[in-house]
Amino acid sequence: MEITRRRLLGVLAASGVLAAVPAGPASADGIADGTARLLANTVGIFAGTEESNSRTETAAKVAAVEKTARANLAALDAASPGGGELFAGVPLGTSDPNLSTSFQRLYEIALATRTPGISPDLYGSSAVQRRVADALSWLHTHYYGDQSRGYYGNWFTWEIGISQYVSRTLVLLAGTGSVPAALTGAYLDSMDAYLRNGKGGDVDLDSRFHTGANLADITTNRILQGALIGGGEGAARIRKALTDQLTVFATIDPYALRHGVTDGYYADGSFLQHASVAYTGSYGKGLLSRVVQTLKILDGTGFADGGALVPVIDGWVRDGFAPLIFEGWMMEAVKGRAVSRTGTGYADAATVVEAVVDLSSLATGDRATALAGYVKHVRATSRAALDPTVFVSPLSIVRYTAILADASVPAADLNPPARSVAFNAMDRTVHRRPGYAFALSRSSRRISRYEYMSGENLMPWFQGDGAHHLYLSGQDQTRAFGVDHLTTVSPYGLPGVTAPVELRRTVPELYDGDLFYDNPSHPLAFTASSESQNTYVYFPTATQAYSGGAVLDGRYGAAGWVLSDDVPWRDKRAGILPDDFVAYRDARATRSWFLFDDEIVVLSAGVGDAPGAGRAVTTTVDARIADPSDRVSVTEDGPWTHWSNTTAHVSVGYLRLAGPAPAPLLTTVTRSRRTVRTTNPDTPVTKQVFSLTVTQPPGAHPTSFAYALLPNAAPRRPRAPVRLLANTPHCQSVHHPSLSLTATNTFTSGTHRTKGLTVDGPASVLVRRHGDVTLAVSDPTTERDTVTLLLPGSRLHRTSGDERIRVSRAPGGTRLDVHTRHAYGRSFTVTLR
Repeated sequence: MEITRRRLLGVLAASGVLAAVPAGPASADGIADGTARLLANTVGIFAGTEESNSRTETAAKVAAVEKTARANLAALDAASPGGGELFAGVPLGTSDPNLSTSFQRLYEIALATRTPGISPDLYGSSAVQRRVADALSWLHTHYYGDQSRGYYGNWFTWEIGISQYVSRTLVLLAGTGSVPAALTGAYLDSMDAYLRNGKGGDVDLDSRFHTGANLADITTNRILQGALIGGGEGAARIRKALTDQLTVFATIDPYALRHGVTDGYYADGSFLQHASVAYTGSYGKGLLSRVVQTLKILDGTGFADGGALVPVIDGWVRDGFAPLIFEGWMMEAVKGRAVSRTGTGYADAATVVEAVVDLSSLATGDRATALAGYVKHVRATSRAALDPTVFVSPLSIVRYTAILADASVPAADLNPPARSVAFNAMDRTVHRRPGYAFALSRSSRRISRYEYMSGENLMPWFQGDGAHHLYLSGQDQTRAFGVDHLTTVSPYGLPGVTAPVELRRTVPELYDGDLFYDNPSHPLAFTASSESQNTYVYFPTATQAYSGGAVLDGRYGAAGWVLSDDVPWRDKRAGILPDDFVAYRDARATRSWFLFDDEIVVLSAGVGDAPGAGRAVTTTVDARIADPSDRVSVTEDGPWTHWSNTTAHVSVGYLRLAGPAPAPLLTTVTRSRRTVRTTNPDTPVTKQVFSLTVTQPPGAHPTSFAYALLPNAAPRRPRAPVRLLANTPHCQSVHHPSLSLTATNTFTSGTHRTKGLTVDGPASVLVRRHGDVTLAVSDPTTERDTVTLLLPGSRLHRTSGDERIRVSRAPGGTRLDVHTRHAYGRSFTVTLR
């Protein structure tokens, strides 16, 4: 273990990240001063200061803190004596969410007693603070302190959730005289003991639970706990927690994993949590918020130098978050099971904005200006007003207001106006233009097809099967996507999905109402948090390797993907899984998306059912929703279908380029939001649902087809924007004449020839002949050492490009050998003349 840790520290030191933690010991006075500053910083972050809370912009936040505390105190007063509850209506003893809620409410009461600007019967009230302390003592005695009775339900509750509220509450009450030292010590001991996935009451970097956002949460909690302990012992805990937290700043190298961890940020901007789930929009934003918040907590304490970490976090924002936020909306493709929650993409983006606001205050020079400019940009382009009251900190609200008022900072996106991004490490593609954004969700044996867990995202089966979201500029995305899109659009008819016609059942329906498959006696030991549950129920991966694509000049993209069965079906067929475990077989398709300026061209080949399955198959070209009162029209003109919502001033055109004609359907659907998540309110949602679908009857031979999506298209039928060069399960290729651009995906071994290009084996290639010849090449399988291309014609010479591309003469043209070993789907480019 010491060797592993030494190697890790060496990696961090080489990246400059380790410099964030001073190596030398501090004096006793320095430790005391630093600890006092840390405690004061923490109180200031959550409660604000006299100065911040006297400002107009924080008045609503302060009022919300007071309102919440008073409601909690009323529930505390109304609880039944001896009735097994601390707050009325929140019974304790078997529900870990209720226990966590009880600690959360005590934190919210304690927060009000430290928040300047709140009425004096709360702010500074020693009586209220003693009530909180007494309640903490009661909870510890009856429902938390006994280790033999605790740790039921979700591990997160015990190792992270409760500890977060307890640690913050104790920090808020530190120095008030309301909490006996013995009670603080008892809680510190208990929180250590509940780190059961750790080691010796501390973090274990080899634990699959102590990774990514979860690790950031745990270590931030332990930093606060170190401040409560104080002295040398507390300083040691703070430094140990910081060193552990620094591991989340190291870019994940899939070919040299540290502690076997795949959770975190990748070189292409991807973020994974739970080993294989694309998760920037949920756990990723949580990690971003936590590490920035931690830097603010540590500011001026001497325990850390945040300046060494700011460039890393800035890179996350630029390459990981900015591409995924369109007009103030966080895209669904990176939200995992959180996609089924009623919170909106605008609220998700607001969390990111708060982190960027605080990060800009830690940055300097052009970096600080660019971050502040991005805050202004999100606010200016968002279709929903960004409410800073949702920010965690009143200090962040003040900084946000100052940024908006600073005329010297121009609003500016961190994205160029036209950008195509291949997040190949998480099987996602994002293509942006001023009028739209297109987000594509793929899957592979590296990345999960979906995430279901804890009754969330109940019908996720096809969300990683080439599903897409086409966001249109100027539209309120809550009316076009979000939970209402997931609720009213059929799970079998998600945009871009090929699905067999069959009835699938949710996990609770399959297993007698249980939220997971429970079979601990089986050799795979299926329990709520077991690895088997993850592999087969919560977030299964596909079984094929091909999923990825190339990007040229940062503007144009190609993505390819092969639809396959998933791991549960494979292992069920192999007899590995229990007899009562239910797995589903998928359809078949080979698909490419070629991403240009005004159109997204989609090619599909080998589309049909799995051999011998005997089911009908549907492929949904697109599916869009609109409010019941919106003026929606659908028109057809031969191969042209046009959908428009004139109320929202948006439209999309669909041009069939080859294959069977898709059938349009416009209908009205009403479903409950609880359909997709067990704890959603049972609120009926009514939407007009438009779908454009190709249906193949049972037993039909596999077919191929191609179409172009034209965002913001006028009603009149356009000319075909591309020429089809190939569309088979082996090779798919198109040529865009006006861009002089050829885009090709090859899927199988052997030699593939298309116009002006020969490719050996599977690859994704973009070639633009515009004076010079510019190429982009990637290996979507991530498993090839070399991709070889031949450009026929006169010999060309390199003028610039990646060193991994070797250019040489070949009979009949120019040969390119692209060294793709350990590139993990990265694009390599070269310019020739």
